[in-house]
Amino acid sequence: MPTQRNIALTVHELEKGEFYWVLMEAVAGEPGEASHIYEPLEAALEPYASYSNALVAGVAVMRRLFGPDGNTGSL
Repeated sequence: MPTQRNIALTVHELEKGEFYWVLMEAVAGEPGEASHIYEPLEAALEPYASYSNALVAGVAVMRRLFGPDGNTGSL
């Protein structure tokens, strides 16, 4: 059985009206702790026009990488 990974998706507005998704993975901290240390896994190379478009694109990348159940795929 694959080990579970703590993956986070966030969206950053680096310039006004330019939104980028970022996938990050927890590299420190135990399950159930209030805070973790994350490092970037992948990020959008081109900006999106809205927060929601970037978020949807980030979710699509997560599904491609890890499958719809979150257990398949790898980086």
